Amino acid sequence: MRLCFLVEERYRYDGMPREVIGRLASWGHRVDVLRPGGSLQHLTGTLPGMLRSGDHDAWVLKTVSGGPGLTLLEAAAEAGATTVNDAGAIRRVRDKALAAALAARHGLPVPPTYAAAAPGLLADLPDSAYPLVVKPADGSAGRAVRLVASPAELAALLPVLAGEGMLIAQPYVPNSGTDLKVYGVGGRLYATERRSPLHPEHPVPERRVPLPAEIAALVSRIGAVYGLDLYGVDVLLGPDGPVVVDVNDFPSFRQVPDAAARVARAVLGLARGGPGAAYPVRNPAAAPVPPAASVSPAAPVVPVVPGAANPVPAQVAVGAGEGA
Repeated sequence: MRLCFLVEERYRYDGMPREVIGRLASWGHRVDVLRPGGSLQHLTGTLPGMLRSGDHDAWVLKTVSGGPGLTLLEAAAEAGATTVNDAGAIRRVRDKALAAALAARHGLPVPPTYAAAAPGLLADLPDSAYPLVVKPADGSAGRAVRLVASPAELAALLPVLAGEGMLIAQPYVPNSGTDLKVYGVGGRLYATERRSPLHPEHPVPERRVPLPAEIAALVSRIGAVYGLDLYGVDVLLGPDGPVVVDVNDFPSFRQVPDAAARVARAVLGLARGGPGAAYPVRNPAAAPVPPAASVSPAAPVVPVVPGAANPVPAQVAVGAGEGA
């Protein structure tokens, strides 16, 4: 198969997608890598080019939320190409205001969410809404997420927030300082816990943990609501039950066993059958985890292996080996 990966410079050296691309190449598939922020694209011509629907079996996006990559993916979809994830699904989760509205419509457990085109508008929130979590509507990877304790603290942050564009504000959900991150790949779900970006003082080791049935059902439903096939969901275990605080397309899949191979096989399946066709979620609990693991910060550290510092190849050769 021939695939096109849209990879932002920020992710050029990351294990995701570098290791996935390498795995696909080792199986004999051809992968073209396009840098959305560093190449001129001919969107309307008839000469051979990246956006012709027959050039690739699928397009895969791994870019920052606010960059040009999603526009190019949407252009490829309009030209008839299969995209991973579905381009519309990615748009729905990358705009956090839109994602919150969709979640509320489907009864998903999300915090009350406010959107403000300018940070000064958040001053209209009542004191009872504090403490607040404030973040950019197009943010990703925990960028610029702030816990704001009071209206006075918000007022002091206004100059900093002014450059962030549309903002999202949500009342803080009391929690242990640990986030539960659930990854969906290849029809299976994998849970990890990690330190919350709002609680850097809590030394929580990142590790795989058992996935409670209640949260597995919730995350499966989230994938269906947003139309995602490869995704991650951030869940807080609040005083009233699980609360969804973020949904990501094509996340890091850290701690997922043999993640590169699993993601590569999922990409191939989606390229053949289109979004949603490859792997229905059939076993929410996924593979077992070591008996010592539990949803608490007490388990021993499971080290995260970083990706090697080698750039993604611009192109790798064709064939039809494993995974074909």
